[in-house]
This record gives sequence, C-alpha cells and structure tokens, in this order.
Amino acid sequence: QVQLVESGGGLVQAGGSLRLSCAASGRTFSNYAVGWFRQGPGKEREFVAAISWSDSSTGYADSVKGRFTISRNNAKNTVDLQMNSLRPEDTAVYYCAAKRDYSGHYYQNSRSYDYWGQGTPVTVSS
Repeated sequence: QVQLVESGGGLVQAGGSLRLSCAASGRTFSNYAVGWFRQGPGKEREFVAAISWSDSSTGYADSVKGRFTISRNNAKNTVDLQMNSLRPEDTAVYYCAAKRDYSGHYYQNSRSYDYWGQGTPVTVSS
C-alpha cells in the first residue's frame, strides 16, 4: 500500500507558474508508474501527465503539452508537475495517482491506477 499526498497548489495569475509535488509514503515509489489528473468545476476528471517508473517514458495531454513537465525523484519518493504559462482553463483540483508497474510504460487512463491522493486545488485568475 502506498499513500500519496499532493502539495503546491494555490492561486496564480494567468501566465504564471506553479510546481505541484506528489509525495509517497508506505512503500518505495520507484516501482510505480505515476500520473497527474485534474478535475475542473463541473467537469469530469481528465488526464494531465504521466511518467513511467524508470523515468524513461512520459506522456502529456494535448492541452498541456509544451507548458507542463512531469519529473520524478525516486530517492525522495516524489513526482513533480511543473506548470508554466498557466491559463484560467487550467483551474482544477489536481490529483496524483500511482500504479505498481515494471513495464516501463506510462498510463493515461485513470482506471489503470490503484492509489490516489486527496488532491490540491489550483486556481488561475485572468
């Protein structure tokens, strides 16, 4: 079992940046693929970015490609999401999720993940 805690959310103006962090406890994080998802007001949860356990593969939603970067530090048991050039439409609660995995793949489908954090809110003002 792994517990996930997100941090780093907040209020930022359009064009600004935030760095979200997902910290894992309970088990070593290095054997888990990790994804970031978000759920905006009145919207369904959607895929944002994901990374394989080995950091060799990453994937992004088209809406964030070129603006967001996912990275991980297995020694620190963290996966970060650097968000630049933020837009009002990025406003959402951001969740990290983890799936034990040795394949080297990343996963865009939320149903692939076994563990979820509580989420951290991000508000981008125009």
